[in-house]
Amino acid sequence: MTDSQKLPASESRAIQKGQQTKAAIVGAALGLATQIGLEGLSIGVLAEVARMSKSGVFAHFGSREELQLSVVREYHERFEAEVFYPALQAERGLPRLQQLFANWTQRTSAEIDSGCLYISGAAEFDDRPGPVRDALASSVKTWLAAVLRSVLQARDEGHLAPDMDAEQMVFEIHGLILALQYEARFLRSGQSLHRTAVGFDNLLARYGAASQREPDPRLTQKKSLKK
Repeated sequence: MTDSQKLPASESRAIQKGQQTKAAIVGAALGLATQIGLEGLSIGVLAEVARMSKSGVFAHFGSREELQLSVVREYHERFEAEVFYPALQAERGLPRLQQLFANWTQRTSAEIDSGCLYISGAAEFDDRPGPVRDALASSVKTWLAAVLRSVLQARDEGHLAPDMDAEQMVFEIHGLILALQYEARFLRSGQSLHRTAVGFDNLLARYGAASQREPDPRLTQKKSLKK
């Protein structure tokens, strides 16, 4: 039995309502942060957007910094839900890595108008030590560690060259995503998504994806039968 179940029904409903209200405020804050940046967030601005009193918003967070941290956590959870977890449905190895990258580019493409909090946050807090910078950096490192695991799995499955540099590949994959954001959002290039896809295919080939996969003799046989 949870603590909320032990409470009287009225108190339990009040707690649930408070949690729902806080979640709604965080959602509004996230939408605002992707437009004006984490630095633009304030209790007052958010209160206007959420149509609440400043004291009402403050009661849920206590400080502007806690509000910013809540937004970073929410962004990371949504990022994982859209990019990471769906990729786990793909076959282990190269198919999973490809799905991971496809999900990542799709998410990045959807953020062209709003902006990526990881990228904008890095620009805002790269030289400003503190809890918000630490939370942003930790989220990005957690995500890149997940990409590294996918690359290592692809190598271990024989889908990439056995002597390939996994960390270098992750660095270059990340570079493609950063270039996609810059080219599409800042330069308004209509070719950015296509070039990102081509760049990823070139990466796979360079790290041994094509050379490590021998043609399936059954497929070769089928093709010969059709001739």
